[in-house]
Amino acid sequence: MGRFRLITGEWTMHVFVAGATGAVGRQLVPLLLAEGHRVTGISRSSAGVERIRRQGAAAVQADVFDREALYRVLATAAPDAVIHQLTDLSDADGEATNRLRREGTGNLVDAAVSADVTRIVAQSIAWAYAPGEGPAYEGTPLDVGAAAPRGGMVEGVRALEEKAAEVETAVQLRYGILYGPGTWYAPGGPVAAALAGDPSARFLGSTSADLSVMSFLHVADAARAAVAALGWPSGPVNIVDDEPAQAREWLPALARALGVPAPQPVPGRLDWARGASNGLARSRGWRPGHASWRSGFAAQMA
Repeated sequence: MGRFRLITGEWTMHVFVAGATGAVGRQLVPLLLAEGHRVTGISRSSAGVERIRRQGAAAVQADVFDREALYRVLATAAPDAVIHQLTDLSDADGEATNRLRREGTGNLVDAAVSADVTRIVAQSIAWAYAPGEGPAYEGTPLDVGAAAPRGGMVEGVRALEEKAAEVETAVQLRYGILYGPGTWYAPGGPVAAALAGDPSARFLGSTSADLSVMSFLHVADAARAAVAALGWPSGPVNIVDDEPAQAREWLPALARALGVPAPQPVPGRLDWARGASNGLARSRGWRPGHASWRSGFAAQMA
């Protein structure tokens, strides 16, 4: 088991979390610590570093675009595994997110390999699949060659997953649309503002065509999957709830849960908006705590 330690009958690791202060990372760090793992998290800001430390983990201030600094950080930490939860979604800037998936992931993986890390769990997405009927499975091709702006997003996902695969054991978690604390879909977030009529708010409006199908995931379930994936074999895994749904179903339910007006339906269907199956993750023992967005949306207001 290499550098892994056996404590009270369980193998534990030193886990390096990139994106430890993001929506998933905030939930992930306490779960890892509760499992007995040693955790080092990174943040670009001193406030983020302090937040990680308050959770009981070690923390380092670093930027994944600073390649040399990242090499030093990984060499010093010498972790057993890396969990990649990096996102850049605060301004809904697609190109910034694609740069992070390409360049940021490249720096992180190269630094991890240089530090002899043999295991990585990386955040990917479950809506980059090629068009088709029915929920997508892990063997469904990605939508490579899609027109812009979708094409840039899919290419970023492809680059992220291929780069992560350079680590000996690499699990790419293809998350559904995240909701819950810290996400766009949380109460008071940009989706609620957009639905309430704020013209400056950003919303992924293309997913709201009434027959388009999407898969959702609560951030707590995303974090639980990342912990479980430390013991999984290499490859992509869809991490979504049990109920892919058309926008004409989920969007009014979301609006009710957020206490904002439901939008008028937008006719049509995007051919790539097909949802995803979580059968592989369930076969490995993972179960979503919120099996459906129906209960999960409502729970956000509890």
